[in-house]
Amino acid sequence: RTVITSSVVNRADASSQVFFEIQTPKTAFITKFSMTIDAETYPGIIKEKQAAQDQYDAAISQGQSAGLVKSSGRNSEQFQVSVNVAAGGNVSFMLVYEELLIRKLGKYELMFKVKPKQLVNQFQIDVDIFEPQGISFIKTESTFITNELRNALEEKVEETKAHISFKPTITQQRRSPEREETLLDGDFIIHYDVKRSAAGDIQIVNGYFVHYFVPSNMPPIPKNVIFVIDKSGSMSGKKMQQTREAMKKILEDLNPEDHFNFVVFSRDVDKWQQHLLKATEENVEQAKLYVETIRAQGATDINAALLTAMNLLDEATTAELLPDKSVSMIILLTDGQPTSGVTNVNEIQANIKKANEGKYFLYCLGFGYDVSYSFLEKMALENKGIARRIYEDSDAALQLQGFYHEVATPILKQIEMTYPDNAVLDVTQNSFNVLFDGSEIVVAGKLENEIKELPVEIKAETVSHSNDLILKEIANVTEKENIFQDPEYIFGDFIERLWAYLTIQQELEKAVSADAEQQQALNAHVLQLSLSFSFVTPLTSMVVTKPDAEDVANKPTEAGKSAESISLPREAIQYIVLQCFIMYNAQWLSAWTVWCNYLCSRALCLLVNKNQRRWNNWLGHGGC
Repeated sequence: RTVITSSVVNRADASSQVFFEIQTPKTAFITKFSMTIDAETYPGIIKEKQAAQDQYDAAISQGQSAGLVKSSGRNSEQFQVSVNVAAGGNVSFMLVYEELLIRKLGKYELMFKVKPKQLVNQFQIDVDIFEPQGISFIKTESTFITNELRNALEEKVEETKAHISFKPTITQQRRSPEREETLLDGDFIIHYDVKRSAAGDIQIVNGYFVHYFVPSNMPPIPKNVIFVIDKSGSMSGKKMQQTREAMKKILEDLNPEDHFNFVVFSRDVDKWQQHLLKATEENVEQAKLYVETIRAQGATDINAALLTAMNLLDEATTAELLPDKSVSMIILLTDGQPTSGVTNVNEIQANIKKANEGKYFLYCLGFGYDVSYSFLEKMALENKGIARRIYEDSDAALQLQGFYHEVATPILKQIEMTYPDNAVLDVTQNSFNVLFDGSEIVVAGKLENEIKELPVEIKAETVSHSNDLILKEIANVTEKENIFQDPEYIFGDFIERLWAYLTIQQELEKAVSADAEQQQALNAHVLQLSLSFSFVTPLTSMVVTKPDAEDVANKPTEAGKSAESISLPREAIQYIVLQCFIMYNAQWLSAWTVWCNYLCSRALCLLVNKNQRRWNNWLGHGGC
C-alpha cells in the first residue's frame, strides 16, 4: 500500500497551473485521490467506467485536460491531474495505490524512479521493512549512487525489520563543485528475500488469510523447449542482432537434461533439426552457430510456425524421446501481425488451442509496439502461458534473457493448495500448473467465522518418480493474528484487500480467454469488487473533482501505447512534500519522504503566466 502526499505553495503574485504527476507500477490499482486547496478538499470518486464517461466528455468539451492514468514505460503508469493555484495559495495532493509485490528470480524488488532535475535542499528516502518470518538478505543499489552519495546511505537490518535511509546533502548531490547539476537521476532499488518454512508462511488478519509458498532445495525438472523465432523483414537490423545475442546466451544457460530445438519463420517455416536434441555441450555449440545464420526477410506466418513447434513436441512425446517427468514449452518471439498463411487472429488462436489441448506451455513475447499484444496475450493464456512485451531499447537482449530465466527452471508441477471447505470461503486460485525456481505462489481467502485452526495441505509433482511432494500444516488463527498487531507497520484490512486484489487480477486474466457469457459474469464480479474496495481497474474510473472541472482517471492495458513524461521547467516556484507509505503483501515500507524546494525570481514566474504557459509540479518516476 503506497500513500503519496505532496504540498505545493505558489509564492508568486499571480495564479499558476500545477500538475501533480506520479508514476505507479503497472500491476497496481489506484484506490484513493484527493486534493486540498486552501483548506477545501476535493476527493476523487471511483465509479463504473461508463458512469464516469459523461464527466470525462464534459471535461474534454470544455477544453480541460483530463487527469488520465497512462502507460509510461515498461513497469509503470502515469497518473496526472492539474489545478489552478491562486497567488499565495497552496494545494495538497494525496494519492493511494496498492499492489502485490511479485517474487522473481529469488527476490523481491522495490524500485523508485528518482529524477528531481536539479539540486534539492532537503531530499530523503526512508524505507522500513517488516517481515515476521525473518529477513534472509537485503541489498540496496542505485544507478546513480557514487562513492560520495554512498556516504548518505544508511542501512540497519535486524531479524525481522530493516531500515534504509538515503539523505544526500546539497554538496553530495552536485555533479561537480562548480556545477549546479544533480547526480540524482535514475533508479533507487532495494532487493531482499525472507526466510520460510517448508509449507510456506500463513498470515491472518481480521478473518482473512494469505498463504505464501516457496519450496526450498527442490531439484529442477527437465524442460523441453522450442524457440519459435520471427525472421520476417520487420525483424531486420537491430532487432535481429539483439535476438541472436540473447539466444546465444540463453543456449548457454540450458540445463544438461533439457531438450530443445528452433523453429524460425517468415513466409516459410524452417526447423533447425527434425527432432529435439539434448542440451549437450556439442549440441549447444552447433545451435549457436545456427543462430548466427538467421536473417530477416519476408512475411509472417505465425500459425504455421506454432503448429510446426507443437507437432515436433507431439512426435517426440509419442516416440518417448523426452523425459517422463519433464515440462514442455514453446517460446514465441514476434514483432508484427500475421501477414502470411492464416492471418485471422481468431482463427489462429482457435487452431493453436485445438492443436495444443493443454499439453504445452506457450509463452508469447511481443517485440515492440507494432505487434498485437491482445492477440498474443489471449493465445498465451489459452495455452497455460503468459505474454510479455519486449521493449525496443538498447537492453532488449537482456529483457529476452530475463524472461527466459524466469521460466528456465521448473521445480514443481500440478500444485494443489488445499484448505478445508468448512474452514475457508472465497479462496483465490489454489491450483497451479507449474512453479519455477525463484518465484512464489500466493493464495488468499476468507475464513469461516469462529474457526480456531486453519489446516493446509500442499501436493505437487516433482522430478522424482517415487517422491512427489506432500506437505501439511495447521495454522493457529489466534497466534497468527497476534503477530500483526503493531500499528507502526500494519494496515488492519490489508489481507482482505489483498484477497480482493488477487481476485480482480485473476478474473481479469480469465476474462481475456473466456467466451462472451463467462466474460460478462467475470466482468460483473470484477466491477462489484472494484467498487466495493475502491480500486481503479480496467472496468472503473476515478472522477477527479476540481474547482473548475472534473477529470477522469482510467486504468490502461498493456496493449496501449506509452506516453511521454512531462519534465519540470527550472523556473517553477513551489514547495513540495512527497511522502510514501508502502505495503506489499506484508513486505512493508513505512515511509519514503522527499522534500524539495524550487526557487526562482518573481520576474521569471510572471513571464510564465503572461505567456499563458503552464509550469509543472513534476512528481513522476517517484521523484520531484
